[in-house]
Amino acid sequence: MRIFIAGASGAIGGHLVPQLVARGHEVVGTTRSAAKTGTLRALGAEAVIVDVLDPDAVADVVARAEPEVIVHQATALNGPINVRNVKRMAAATNRLRSEGTDHLLAAGRAVGVGKVVAQSNYAGLERTGGPVVDENGRIEPNPPKDAKEAVDALRHVEDAVTGIAWADGIVLRYGGFYGPGTGIEAAPDAVLAGLIRKRRFPIVGGGGGVWSMVHITDAASATVAAIERGKPGIYHVADDEPAPVREVLLELARVLGAKPPRRVPAWVARLLAGKGAVDIMTRAVGISSEKTKRELGWTPRYPSWRTGFAEGLG
Repeated sequence: MRIFIAGASGAIGGHLVPQLVARGHEVVGTTRSAAKTGTLRALGAEAVIVDVLDPDAVADVVARAEPEVIVHQATALNGPINVRNVKRMAAATNRLRSEGTDHLLAAGRAVGVGKVVAQSNYAGLERTGGPVVDENGRIEPNPPKDAKEAVDALRHVEDAVTGIAWADGIVLRYGGFYGPGTGIEAAPDAVLAGLIRKRRFPIVGGGGGVWSMVHITDAASATVAAIERGKPGIYHVADDEPAPVREVLLELARVLGAKPPRRVPAWVARLLAGKGAVDIMTRAVGISSEKTKRELGWTPRYPSWRTGFAEGLG
C-alpha cells in the first residue's frame, strides 16, 4: 500500500517506517524539520516537509502523495523537560490532535483514502472500572483542570477518527513508550532516563496508579498490524504486565544503575507539578491488549516491561 505518515520523524516513526518498507509498502513521511528529511530517506521513505497545523499545506501534500492510508503520529513531544517547555509541548500536541486531525481527515477524504490510523494513549482514560480496562473504557469526562485540554484533545482524535463514514477509522491507544528514541533508553543524553538517574522523577504518594508500558518497536509492529488488518474502532497497544507506578520506576532505576526514586507526598507534588501529574501517578488505570493480539495477530517481542527494560533500552 501507499501510506502517508504524519509525524514520521517522531519517536515511533523511526521504527514504523522501516517496518512498513520491509513489508513492501511505499511510505511518504512528513516532518517539520528540513534536517530530518535525510533520516527519513535513509529509512526508505519519501520525505516531505509540512506543518500539520496548516490545512492548505496538508491538503496539498496529501493530494500529491495519493495515499491509500493516512497514519497520524504527529506530536510535539520533544526537547528538555522543564515547566515552560512541557507546557509548550503539551499545547502544541493538543493542537495537533485536534486541529491537525481535522486537517488530515479533510485531506484524506478529498483524495479517497481508505483507512486512517491515529495515535491516542491510555493516560486519559476514565479512572473507573480498573485497575485494567479494555477498549470499552472511555476518555475521562471530568479530568483535573490542568489536564483538561490534553484529555479533550485525545477525545477529539478518538471521536473524529472512529466517527468517519468514508473510510476505516482506527485509533490506537498506546501504553507508555520506552526504548530507543523515546527518552527512556540507555543513551547518555536520554531525557527521561536522565531524570531517573538524577533522582528528579519521584514516586508520588503511594505510586499506586497503574501504568501500561510498550516497547517502541512493539508499538510500531502493532501499528503495522492495524494498517494491514485492522477494522474500524479502537485497539489497545501495551504489554502484558500493567503495574503500579512505584514498581515500574523502581525497576527502571535499578536497570539504569540509579538510586531508587525519591518519594514525594501527593500534596507537595500537586503544588509543584499540578493535579494532572499527580492524577496519572496515583489514579491511572492500565489497559488490556487482548483484542489487539486476538484480532490483529499481534505478539509483542517484550511481553513485560521488566524484560524490555533489561534487554531493550538500546
